[in-house]
Amino acid sequence: MALLNSGKIKGKGYPLVQAFPIKPQHFTHSGLGWQQFKALQRAFEDSPGVRVNYFDGDVEILTVSPQHGIIAGNLGFLLELWMLEQGIAFVATGDMTVERDQVASAQGDKSYCFSDRKTIPDLSIEVVIAGEGSTKLARYAALGVSEVWFWQNSEIAIYQLEGTRYAKVEVSQYAPGLNLSNLAACVVIESRAAALAKFKAG
Repeated sequence: MALLNSGKIKGKGYPLVQAFPIKPQHFTHSGLGWQQFKALQRAFEDSPGVRVNYFDGDVEILTVSPQHGIIAGNLGFLLELWMLEQGIAFVATGDMTVERDQVASAQGDKSYCFSDRKTIPDLSIEVVIAGEGSTKLARYAALGVSEVWFWQNSEIAIYQLEGTRYAKVEVSQYAPGLNLSNLAACVVIESRAAALAKFKAG
């Protein structure tokens, strides 16, 4: 893997992401309509690090911590390098907000379309520091995202859409040869260069 085999890291050990004074907060408000959700979304649109999601009357408000940002950044970086080495054609659409009017709205940490760009990504990835990952699946199903990953507690869980429901699987349809346990463990290393060194060693 040419891209993953370039560069050297000096020293021993890898500093892991530690808890920061600013901790993530996760709130869910029930019984709200789409217009109320859109008003909240507009209220927070100039607040970096705050995400507002919606499904079936539930509005989720999530603050993103520096810890969250490091893990999500490393995950996207390592995954994209691996896909480039494999010759996988993808469009990285970042943390784009995906909506179905009156039904659902979601903003993952990373999202990808394969082959061509689409209005709904093929793959959405969320780093879960606060809250439960699997509870978010209903809104992704309503949006029609074909595969969802949740990184949580140094593990990656993969769900693929089958009809209107998700099934948990062991292998991604978009990254079938990827060592997910190695990826999940490496993204918590604070130094991106050190994360890359451990990833290619694994």
